[in-house]
Amino acid sequence: MAKRDYYEVLGVKKDSSADEIKKAFRRAAVEHHPDRGGNEEKFKEVNEAYEVLKDTEKRKRYDQFGHAGVGGAAGGNPFGGGFGGAGGQNINFDFGDLGLGDIFSSFFGGGQPQGQQRQTRGRDVEANIEIGFTDAVFGTEADLTLNLDDMCEHCKGTTVEPGHELKTCDQCKGSGQVVTVSRTIFGNIQQAAVCPKCRGSGKVPEKACSVCKGRGVKAKKQAVQLKVPAGIDDGATIRLREHGEAIANGPKGDLYVNIRVKPDKHFTREGDLILSEEHISMVDAALGTEIDVQTVDGPVRMKVPAGTQPGSDFKLSGHGVPHIRGNSRGAQIVTILVDIPGKLSKREKKLLEDLRYEQG
Repeated sequence: MAKRDYYEVLGVKKDSSADEIKKAFRRAAVEHHPDRGGNEEKFKEVNEAYEVLKDTEKRKRYDQFGHAGVGGAAGGNPFGGGFGGAGGQNINFDFGDLGLGDIFSSFFGGGQPQGQQRQTRGRDVEANIEIGFTDAVFGTEADLTLNLDDMCEHCKGTTVEPGHELKTCDQCKGSGQVVTVSRTIFGNIQQAAVCPKCRGSGKVPEKACSVCKGRGVKAKKQAVQLKVPAGIDDGATIRLREHGEAIANGPKGDLYVNIRVKPDKHFTREGDLILSEEHISMVDAALGTEIDVQTVDGPVRMKVPAGTQPGSDFKLSGHGVPHIRGNSRGAQIVTILVDIPGKLSKREKKLLEDLRYEQG
């Protein structure tokens, strides 16, 4: 469904001042806030509109290019999704053979693995990688080498020396739990906990594996090839299901890979937009010219019309960041910077003085 005009969303005119826009946002936010019984979708819409119109540069691009000029969702979250609050957003993707699972947006501060793990699965592991700007735009693959607990090849993760069997744990009698009784002023209180001897399985090895000493796992180097999707943003986290550490008689934990994108000397990113600057002379700005603009796809010829003012923005459609959930791409916004010479030759000075005289 097409987005509504941001000015219409806030109920203000296009020539409204920044103060008028702020007041309109506050009124609308109070009216639609979910905690006050308001409509969550309308609250998101109001917040998105204000994020654009409160910013001078974004508002200027919006007035010139519409929604395409501000990179889609104004909040900076390229993955979309519902209203996140403080809990973060989880966006599911299927990446095939490596079992790649969820990409988490860091925009709401969520998506990080918890430190404590359940006894029935291995420990989750975090890793960090840094990729280039164009790798984030077009996608890439990265090789990781991690030193993790993996299944012991000698006992195949059973914890038992080959030729022997598991037996019932004599500490918990096979229940996997031990019960302790504490005396308090309120009387005796019973507490159940995971059995420390069998770790909740109810079984212990008749003879512990001679290689892993009954752990069922052994540390070793593991190579993982990570597929980074096109359009991923700085601060995102990719989860690889069951690529964390192993545990005896249970599934592996997950591997969380935090993505960092290196800054680029030519481009910056805003949502699905790529922003860049090009310098031209004041003569070219006055008379018009054509310039070669650097894009992530290579140089593109762009026409600069006569009378272009310093700070003017031009849009190159289809040269921005791919939408992570589709086949289309954002735009590149090129800001024109007009260079004013610090020193003039006598002839240049004479020409400009003659021009000023004619205009005066």
